[in-house]
Amino acid sequence: MNRYGPFNWILLLLSSLILLFLIAPLLSMFIKTGPGEFFATAADKEVRASIWLTIWVSFASTLLFSVAAVPFAWILARKSFPGKSLVQGIIDLPVVLPHTAAGIALLGFISREGVLGKAASAVGLNLVNNPAGIAIAMAFVSLPFLINAARDGFAAVPERLEKAGLNLGASPSRVFFTISLPLARRSIVTGFVMMFARGMSEFGAVVIIAYHPMIAPVLIYDRFSSFGLTYARPAAVLFILVALVVFTLLRLLSGRRETAIFKEENADA
Repeated sequence: MNRYGPFNWILLLLSSLILLFLIAPLLSMFIKTGPGEFFATAADKEVRASIWLTIWVSFASTLLFSVAAVPFAWILARKSFPGKSLVQGIIDLPVVLPHTAAGIALLGFISREGVLGKAASAVGLNLVNNPAGIAIAMAFVSLPFLINAARDGFAAVPERLEKAGLNLGASPSRVFFTISLPLARRSIVTGFVMMFARGMSEFGAVVIIAYHPMIAPVLIYDRFSSFGLTYARPAAVLFILVALVVFTLLRLLSGRRETAIFKEENADA
């Protein structure tokens, strides 16, 4: 059989076109951004503050909501209950919902007249135009990535291992933390990174909740609408580079942890 027959060449051509479609706009943006513009933007305190705000709020949001999202994912993987399909549909809803609509819905919920907004106001906290409100908006649109990835990870864990632990007298919590969670960790880490990345890139929901303080996507839009493409492009390039570095570091750290765990397991064996 010819490995390079017409069918394989067609697949290669189509794949190359898709790859070019993804790379070309970004490459063009980088090429059109001169070193002077880039370094001037990197020295801009407003830009640096915006990028830092984006990173730490998205990470804090992901970390905070994962405390409840990961156990919820285990329930979805292991338990059957009435309306489960509806619940899974609700989880996926933020992915297909227009994010401006999500922002409007959240604004009604966290404003001073909303349920959560009233509770926050009672302790002197206004969630609108506040990093806490930004974190809520980020979590709303990005939680499905963590829940779905963790659910698939838990579903791949052999249920007989969990039952064996219970039969040997381990408590459900011990089985969860010593068997289910470690075996599903790769999927959970992937979901964590995807949720973090999605939160960092969110614009539509955040801009309705908090135009100020500006996260990076809002700042880029603000500069584009106020001054045009030339002024907004360097900020976009800087944000992409910072995001790339952050995600690469997260992948490296998670990869090293996986390698260390793998060596420990082999040593025990």
